[in-house]
Amino acid sequence: MADDAPVLVYSTFPNTASARAAAGVLVRKKLAACVNMIPGMRSIYTWADKVEEENEIVFIAKTMQSRAEEVMATIGEYHPYDEPALLVLHTSGGSRSFCDWIEKQVAQ
Repeated sequence: MADDAPVLVYSTFPNTASARAAAGVLVRKKLAACVNMIPGMRSIYTWADKVEEENEIVFIAKTMQSRAEEVMATIGEYHPYDEPALLVLHTSGGSRSFCDWIEKQVAQ
């Protein structure tokens, strides 16, 4: 793994169908080893100078740092929002065998 390490790419989606579509593409293209989708999040935010409140799906893709930019670009292609939340969350530690599994799943 040397300089490469597992990362989590965080996003949110407005519904399960759009989250599932993006997750399927990421896993089929071997950009993410796994995607977790957690329904039931309530978000309050400002958009176009108006406070909004919506239900959203938490979307967490497990990948490697070397694939993070491609993962974010792919999410952006399949995302219905004008400005999707896209954050790379760096990891520290973890099960060696699980980290190796992530690396194997997204190997180029």
